[in-house]
Amino acid sequence: MDRAVLADFLRARRQALQPEDVGLPRARRRRATGLRREEVAALAGMSTDYYCRIEQQRGPQPSEKLLAAIATGLRLTQAEREHLFRIAGYAQPLQVEDHGRLTPGVRRIFEQLDGSPAEVINLLTEKVVQNRLSTILFGDQTKFPGLRRALSYRWFTDPAAERAPFPVEDHARHSRTIVAHLLLAHTQNRTEPRLAALIGSLLHTSREFEALWHEHPVTETDPAPLLVRHAEVGDVHLYRETLYSPDRSQHLVVYTADPGSESEEKLTFLSAVRYELI
Repeated sequence: MDRAVLADFLRARRQALQPEDVGLPRARRRRATGLRREEVAALAGMSTDYYCRIEQQRGPQPSEKLLAAIATGLRLTQAEREHLFRIAGYAQPLQVEDHGRLTPGVRRIFEQLDGSPAEVINLLTEKVVQNRLSTILFGDQTKFPGLRRALSYRWFTDPAAERAPFPVEDHARHSRTIVAHLLLAHTQNRTEPRLAALIGSLLHTSREFEALWHEHPVTETDPAPLLVRHAEVGDVHLYRETLYSPDRSQHLVVYTADPGSESEEKLTFLSAVRYELI
């Protein structure tokens, strides 16, 4: 259990809620930002002292029952609830796969995909492998050395290049998703040195990343299509389907378009054209 991360997460979620969000009356001269600690404690059915000790990084590890009560009191989403349990110590650490090494099951599925853009990403946000259509759409993202191999590092340190295929209005949403992914990876494997180095470097070099990191964003399922702007065919609207390896150290992302749509026609065109992939 990481007491500091747990305390920060609870504090961030508490301050994001208003009394009316949870059915409490708002006092006329209320100055508190978000809910008070005693209000969260009452909503969770526990003593104010016990809840305060958690936010103050004191006391024993909260039980799963108490965590569930806090999650309900704070109106956490399912993804946020799972994150709460992980940072409180109720999850197993994950291992980061080596560069270019796929788990057997992920490899078998990946090798069957040729009509849709597909890629495998590890906990460091490194694209372990891309198929041809993914490379045509996004460029070869497996060629970078060092920290720049991580998509997250390039996104925050070289935004002009990395964000070019995506509309400006989508950048904030993508930034939040990337930070949420790294935060999840960090809570699951705190002993991985490459992950720690990546996060430490981003906290030091990117104010945007630092601000988002301290908001403790949590990955949510995003049903919105991904808009990619390609130099040859223009806008392509894609849906992302994600399949995780059993240990969740890698995930396979497959991009699909609506059947019969203009975007599907563009993918068909790109798959048929001979591109010089550099």
